[in-house]
Amino acid sequence: MGDPFPRSGPTYSEVPDIVHFSSVDIDQARSVLNRFYFPVAVGTPEGADGFGLSVEVIQLGPLTVGQISFSGPVSLVVAELDAYHVSMPTSGRMRSRHAGREVVAGPSTAILFGPGHAVHTMHDANSAELAVKIERGALEQELAGLLGRPVDGPIDLPPSVDLSGGPGHSWSRLVRLLRDELEYRESLIYQPLIAEQLRGSVLSGLLLSLPHRYQAELTAPATPGPPRAIRRVVDAVQEEPERPFSVTDLAKIAGMSVRSLQEGFRRHLGCTPMAYLQQVRLLRAHEGLRLADPLRTTVAAVAHRWGFAHLGRFASIYRERFGEQPSDTLRRTE
Repeated sequence: MGDPFPRSGPTYSEVPDIVHFSSVDIDQARSVLNRFYFPVAVGTPEGADGFGLSVEVIQLGPLTVGQISFSGPVSLVVAELDAYHVSMPTSGRMRSRHAGREVVAGPSTAILFGPGHAVHTMHDANSAELAVKIERGALEQELAGLLGRPVDGPIDLPPSVDLSGGPGHSWSRLVRLLRDELEYRESLIYQPLIAEQLRGSVLSGLLLSLPHRYQAELTAPATPGPPRAIRRVVDAVQEEPERPFSVTDLAKIAGMSVRSLQEGFRRHLGCTPMAYLQQVRLLRAHEGLRLADPLRTTVAAVAHRWGFAHLGRFASIYRERFGEQPSDTLRRTE
């Protein structure tokens, strides 16, 4: 059967692509997995019945996060990965074979796969998982930005990671936040500015929460960037604060690593780059509310325009900065 969805995926600056899908047809299931993840062979054990696949997936450019549920036992085979992939079982068990390593995982363990190898997985009946795919170039560019230098070859992720505590648990909660937003048609993830920030957080969070050969370099003390480079970032933020800047983007503007940029901002401005960006956006939001017609706009529209995803948090920092509620500014007449 043909692909039940068109194949025109979003570019990195477009709104998220969100799909809810359920089928008992293996060909349709294969088509959907091919579209959002990898070319995959889908099979069932001999004598097994009750095949069914449900998928709720969001695609944010190079990042795909999906909740995949299997009603019957299913095997999946990918001939060769071309991306990084993390599977986090939420119910039932999952068994995998990848790069000569076999892992059995349940809800407290994530399985990780890297590019360049085949993947064989077996999923229990009535099981489910959070499946995270990150395009190879995107994750390696994110690492290069954190380090401030090119990355040579694929990142050697561990075969599995404990999700019951520590950084792995924290990262899994961030992924679940994205998954939970699939249920809301009015979610802020439809705002490109918010989607960009969430995507960057997932990628950098994964790199900072797992052991790999670059970890020592990532956690070593950073040399602060020079004032001239910091000024380039300040000018860029002042010129276009509405752009969906990530800290990696700002580091590229400065021509240094993320850690050096952060240390430079701390030394020269007394705050982090993203905190500075937030303050600039806050000032622009204040100006927007002051000049807006309260009959034609809302506090939410102005807050979202400047990248504030949580209205309660926006109101709190706004009140702290300006001594009044955003709604008071909007209603005031000159």
